[in-house]
Amino acid sequence: MSPTIRRAVIPAAGLGSRLLPLTKAIPKEMLPVGDKPVIEHTVRELVDSGITDITIVVSGGKSLIQEHFRPSPALVAQLRADGKTEYADAVEEVAELARRGHITYLDQHGPYGNGTPVLNAARAFGDEPVLVLWPDDVFVADVPRAQQLIRAYERTGCPVLALLPMDPADSQRYGVPIVKEDLGQGQLRITGLLEKPEPADAPSEFAAIGGYVITTGIVDELREQTRRWYEARESGRPVGEIYLTDAINAYAADHAVYGQVIQGTWYDTGNPADYLVAQFAHALARPDYGPVLRDLARRLDGPDSAVTEPDSAT
Repeated sequence: MSPTIRRAVIPAAGLGSRLLPLTKAIPKEMLPVGDKPVIEHTVRELVDSGITDITIVVSGGKSLIQEHFRPSPALVAQLRADGKTEYADAVEEVAELARRGHITYLDQHGPYGNGTPVLNAARAFGDEPVLVLWPDDVFVADVPRAQQLIRAYERTGCPVLALLPMDPADSQRYGVPIVKEDLGQGQLRITGLLEKPEPADAPSEFAAIGGYVITTGIVDELREQTRRWYEARESGRPVGEIYLTDAINAYAADHAVYGQVIQGTWYDTGNPADYLVAQFAHALARPDYGPVLRDLARRLDGPDSAVTEPDSAT
């Protein structure tokens, strides 16, 4: 039996440029989905899946993330003194979540790209497999996506990518796996990913979405990519970014890699339209907010829903 995965990395050093100017002062990871910042949804998913060591890789301007998960005994005491027990319990529960996940923080150093934070955190892995989840994804599932990935790794002992079925017309938005074999139960043997292909060139009808189990072999590929990046920079050649998918592709050329089709619903909060969808869907699912929003939608969509423009002279 392959070892149970206990470590995870959340890369949270990105600029959130697609959400500017909103993310100029507020990290995109701290934007709310429901009554929780989006990164808390990711942390909860990991803790609920048995992860006990979470490394959040950050950059400058991300101190709000640490502040959110830090214990706040003075605030809790004030809330309890004011009789606001429910709020006090909620604040304490977030700190307890961070304790259970043993969250540590690491500053990102090195070339730009989503592979760099994984390599930054890798020194703590040893030979252990590790989960990598992005902090702007929200999954709603009976079995957490992270747990589905862990189970897939325990069956194979190999790297695993989270996959979802996609409309072929959307292939230019995703990395599309090259499927070698369908093993049943949503498990696919893959030989690599084709990034954002034209629909006619898409090698399968699946999309690789945020979620990976990576092993030491992929970390070695990231090290090799980074070595070549510095060599190129020193020689004056053009340099690009360090991508996790490039390391996975290089590893998959000679080793087994699997995809796991995830059972659940994925919400991407990394751009304005998808962020609003995630907010709306989360609110609709709540018994306290859902009826209010459904009523609002009916009224706005009705025959008398014309919006009166304000008088420009006032």
